[in-house]
Amino acid sequence: MRRTINLRRGFTLIELMIVIAIIAILAAILIPNFLHARAESVTAACEGNEKQLATAEEEYAVDHSGTYTTALTTPYMSVIVSDPVQAGSVYTISIPAAGTGNGSYQIADAGGHDTTTMSNLSQSDGSACATCASVIYYQASGLHAAP
Repeated sequence: MRRTINLRRGFTLIELMIVIAIIAILAAILIPNFLHARAESVTAACEGNEKQLATAEEEYAVDHSGTYTTALTTPYMSVIVSDPVQAGSVYTISIPAAGTGNGSYQIADAGGHDTTTMSNLSQSDGSACATCASVIYYQASGLHAAP
C-alpha cells in the first residue's frame, strides 16, 4: 500500500499579513519623500521659467532702446509660459515707477509653493523666510522668495 503525501502549496495567512505590513511600512516612508521631491521640482521649474522670461525681457530691451515691457510676444517668447504650481496661471511682469522697487522690472508667479522647498531663496532684503510661498525675479538681483 502506497501513501500519497499531499503537499500544500501557497502562503499562510500570517505570511501574507507580514508581506502586506512590510509593503505598507515602505509606502508610508516613501510617499512623503516622493511628494516633497515633486514639490521641489515644481519650484525649480518655476525658477527656470522666471529666468527664461527675464532673458526674453532683456532681449526685448536690447531691441527697443533699453525699455522694458509687461507683455512679451514673439520673437521673444514663442509660447506663453504658465506657472507649474497654479495650472493655467501666468507670470506677471511689472515695471515699478522710477526710483522704487529692486530694478527695472520684476517677474512674479501666482504663489502657492510648498514653503519647505523655498529654503534656497532669500527675500529681497537678504533675510530668510520660513513662510514664503512665491518666487519673484528682480532685474537687479535675481531670484527671491516672497510671502
